[in-house]
Amino acid sequence: MFYQKNLPLWERALRVLIGIIVIAVTLSLSLDGWVRALIIAGAATFTFFGFIGFCPMCAMVGRKLDAKKK
Repeated sequence: MFYQKNLPLWERALRVLIGIIVIAVTLSLSLDGWVRALIIAGAATFTFFGFIGFCPMCAMVGRKLDAKKK
């Protein structure tokens, strides 16, 4: 299944950067196992959607990327 990109390049880069930072900070903190896993899973999902350029929540509200902004 192919998804149409709905995130501009600057937002994709920001999502990847923030996701990596959150994962690194979470790994350096002493948190319980399930809390750490939950935060890392959320950050990994955020980073993944930054890589592919598609956000399901943005698509649900009808956000579309202009052809000139890709």
